[in-house]
Amino acid sequence: MISTAAVVITGTEGDLHTDDMPLLPNRAQASRLTDLLFAGRFDDLHRPWTELLRREIFRYRDGMSPDARAELAYERLRIVNRSIDSVEDLVTDTSRLVALHEWLGVVDGTLTTLATVHYNLFLGSLIGLDPHGKVDRTPFTTLRQYGTVLITELGYGNNAAHLETTATHHPDTDTFVLTTPSRDAQKFMPNTGPAGGDKTGLVAARLIAQGQDCGVFLFMVPLRDEHGPLPGIRIRALSQTPGSAVDHAITSFDHVRLDRSALLTGDHADLAPDGTFESPIRNRRHRFLRSIHRVTTGKLCLAAAALSGARATLTIAVRHAHRRHTSAPGSPSHVPVFAHRGHQSRLLAATAGAYAATFLMRDIIRRRSDPDDPHPVETEVLVPIAKGWVTWQARDIVTECRERCGAQGLLSANRIVDLLTPIEGAITAEGDNLVIWTKAAADLLTGRGYDPPEPPLARPVDPGDPAAVQDLLVHHELTCLTRARDRLAEPAADPLERWNHAVDPALELVDAYVTRRAAEAFRAAVRRLTDPATRTLLEQVLHLFVLEALTAHTGPLLADGHLTADTVRALPETVERLRTRLAPHALTLVEAFAVPDTILEAPIATDRYARTYDDPHGPWQSKPSE
Repeated sequence: MISTAAVVITGTEGDLHTDDMPLLPNRAQASRLTDLLFAGRFDDLHRPWTELLRREIFRYRDGMSPDARAELAYERLRIVNRSIDSVEDLVTDTSRLVALHEWLGVVDGTLTTLATVHYNLFLGSLIGLDPHGKVDRTPFTTLRQYGTVLITELGYGNNAAHLETTATHHPDTDTFVLTTPSRDAQKFMPNTGPAGGDKTGLVAARLIAQGQDCGVFLFMVPLRDEHGPLPGIRIRALSQTPGSAVDHAITSFDHVRLDRSALLTGDHADLAPDGTFESPIRNRRHRFLRSIHRVTTGKLCLAAAALSGARATLTIAVRHAHRRHTSAPGSPSHVPVFAHRGHQSRLLAATAGAYAATFLMRDIIRRRSDPDDPHPVETEVLVPIAKGWVTWQARDIVTECRERCGAQGLLSANRIVDLLTPIEGAITAEGDNLVIWTKAAADLLTGRGYDPPEPPLARPVDPGDPAAVQDLLVHHELTCLTRARDRLAEPAADPLERWNHAVDPALELVDAYVTRRAAEAFRAAVRRLTDPATRTLLEQVLHLFVLEALTAHTGPLLADGHLTADTVRALPETVERLRTRLAPHALTLVEAFAVPDTILEAPIATDRYARTYDDPHGPWQSKPSE
């Protein structure tokens, strides 16, 4: 809890309104929206995590050193682990694993990273690549040992298929020698530091057998015990990451001997004791992608954690805006900050984006969890695109909320600023967003997992028509597709120059595609509502989301005849009318995010705000002397 001696830092919004000001969301509507936002599974899939994270051990703590926060995060992970009936079932259930990350993302960014690495990357890879359980998983499912993953090298990130670390097979002993051959081959940024106790890593290394480069595979390597790094393993701490306490390090291997069981090939390769290598997959890069298959699930986990942080900050900012009072032009009294259109319009736009991103994530998680997904390649392409879009959306939302809360938003106790750094990490982790979008752009242009939408009727669209505006998203996407294809067809001296001609419009295509998919998922969710009033409310949120997304593209839409000059001029007024209608429902919309106060714990989001910062010995506590 915040010390009662803490200094109150005020911003420029106005005086603090100290009277209790009760929240007035529409509880019935909020409940219906919660059910929709969590795909009807809040009670069975999400509530157990919220109940666990109410415990004292997970509460916000101020003033801790990075080392202490790292140890606390590992201890928190052990407590989470003890609450899980079957760790292996959790790891193999995408919906449950993603739900866990949604709630950890509100509580502790460091804890979220540790959970992603241990459960998804380490255990998920181990189970997938050792399906018959030849490796004893008990130390890792009980967290007697923490599992980490070492893929990225100092010189190789998104091009990890070309990394340098080698594991050379010796047929005379049927063992491997793991070696870091150069400076660039050092494993960069795994959490191999001293926090958390004993650690074992899955190390991506190039298998060399009978002098043949067989490609990159994962090897299980004990890294450290209570005495420190094991023989032949060098671990050096990296500089601190502001806002994160993960014990990132740079790690290298000096001829570390591994036995045969260290090699994890799954069902896509086999190495005989004499060094004969066989694989049904001829392409080495494809074999590597099979080895790191859990990166895809990791993208969903990280996106979900980032988005949950954004929903939490919206809850804080909208509540604060209804409590914080300021002056109003021509009025002798104070009004809530949220009464000002300039303030509410930004928070409402952010709320609409959070709803759209949440419905997109639910749709993708459903597809990813379906073993009979009729469009698996489409889903495979959409996951990294959504990861980029959702994490970028989350960062924009949190940044907006931080600013709208003024200087109070800079205090760690109010949670917002501490939720931003993990989102920055998610934008880079499991593939840097821009790089994976560039790969996705190539997929879309070549038609891999992508069927362009059917062109709507060629007619001017009224932006005031909630159903018709989605046609504008399709028109915009098809325009981006045509422009990117035209640029790709331009003469060029070499393949890189040819791609550089097309890459910017192709990236615009990726953004247009995922925005359209988010709107479609949003529209499908609206159709599932049976309560007329709640459905009308959510239709307005969807309408606002689409118009906000289209605002930057009205010029091309006008030029192509999809908008008229009059409708472009009328667009700002249409958006303003929507904001006016939605403003009274803002508290209901964020209440639906269902973030418990015991987890949120942001003083500015509660009625107890002034009392939290009260000074029991302040002069106002004494009666004036006679």
